[in-house]
Amino acid sequence: MSKTEAMVAAAPAEDWSGWRRWGDSDSVDFPSVIGSGYARSDAPGKARVALEVRPQHMNRFGNMHGGFAAGFADHAYFIALWAMGREDQMAALTIDLSMQYLGLGKRGLTMIADVELLKETGKMLFLRMTIAQGDGLIAASTATLRKVIVAK
Repeated sequence: MSKTEAMVAAAPAEDWSGWRRWGDSDSVDFPSVIGSGYARSDAPGKARVALEVRPQHMNRFGNMHGGFAAGFADHAYFIALWAMGREDQMAALTIDLSMQYLGLGKRGLTMIADVELLKETGKMLFLRMTIAQGDGLIAASTATLRKVIVAK
């Protein structure tokens, strides 16, 4: 079983029907700080990535930490690529990531990142996302990724 296959197992039908689970509970690297969640793609170039905000994601004021939100956004772009069937780009490099904070993230609520692949060139992927909890937007982001070029 590959590392990607180990990280993404089928989601339990009772809670997340049609979604795939991502994350590795035995991991000791940075993604373990983010946690695990769910992803799905229902249209070409679009995906949704879900994650429950936990106590370790909070700042000292009881709201989601902005640095965590940026880390999640960076991670969610790659999970979205996986959900879009682009496993070949899971090792791409983030060369630019922009965040706009629009509201306060709360603990215990699932946040949903809606990710869209805007443009793809020979060497780059251009993406954007919004992150929401319930009916409220908490952040927006754009990213440019340097594609992994596989020699033929």
